[in-house]
Amino acid sequence: MLDLRDVFYYVQVVDRRGFTAAGRSLRLPKSTLSHRLRELEASLGVRLLNRNSRQFGMTEVGKEFYQYAVQLLKSAEVAEEAMRQRLSEPSGTIRLTTAVEIAQFALRDLLPVFLNRYPRVNIVEIATDQYVDIVGEGFDLALRGHTMPLQDSTLVQRAIAHVPWYLFASPQYLETNGTPAEPAALSDHATISIVSRTSQTWNLQGSRGEQVSLPVESRFLSNNMIALKEAACAGLGVAALPGYICREELQAGRLTQILPGWITADARMSALIPYRTGLLPAVRSLVDFLAAEVPKITAFTPFKS
Repeated sequence: MLDLRDVFYYVQVVDRRGFTAAGRSLRLPKSTLSHRLRELEASLGVRLLNRNSRQFGMTEVGKEFYQYAVQLLKSAEVAEEAMRQRLSEPSGTIRLTTAVEIAQFALRDLLPVFLNRYPRVNIVEIATDQYVDIVGEGFDLALRGHTMPLQDSTLVQRAIAHVPWYLFASPQYLETNGTPAEPAALSDHATISIVSRTSQTWNLQGSRGEQVSLPVESRFLSNNMIALKEAACAGLGVAALPGYICREELQAGRLTQILPGWITADARMSALIPYRTGLLPAVRSLVDFLAAEVPKITAFTPFKS
């Protein structure tokens, strides 16, 4: 592999027609330049320059290499300038992965706003509920919802938003089965839960710090919140869901919040970034944007009767 510095020295020596003038321009000893050029010739296995007391000039192969060397240095300069531009102005492509529900309900309206604000940035969003190896699959950023602290890793974590889960049911279901007035009354109701280690237990938290652990036998379990919400709208039972994804159904009268003083999970949304250093401005700008805007989307005012 060529040493780019030696290529640069070679072009300087040729352009200035000798080691003395090149050394003066570069503020390097003539002996240093001569040594570096011999190393370059040894690396290539050819003689690039004719050196004697009467003349200085390139060999035939030296002339050919000079053309490549000039193009190589120009390409290096373009690459360096491109990186400097990326460090000064958000640009380039961001690969983002997140859960389907976060993409649909939290990011759907926000990412177009961000892209309009930064016209030189592109985003590739991969929405999946499957585990993603962020580093191994080349993602710049992941956005994840969680109720427990995320496992320690080399990933950089940043809190984005608070996303509590509430209880909802359809008006038709409540008309038929009654509205529970306290957590214990949920034992008499059909429930709808997300698939997890705690699917068969709801740990409710009251607004005054009360805690109730309630065994449930869910009639419908799914790892998809949209399916759970539609099941609740269809009258299958009481569902535990993030408040913000049910806002439209509440406004349309398809769902009703029950036990408004209680939550079933004190969830969080966090950004995961592969590297602590060398973060490109585009990624940093997106994380800052999400930290400022997502809480406005996920904010949910409990129903008050």
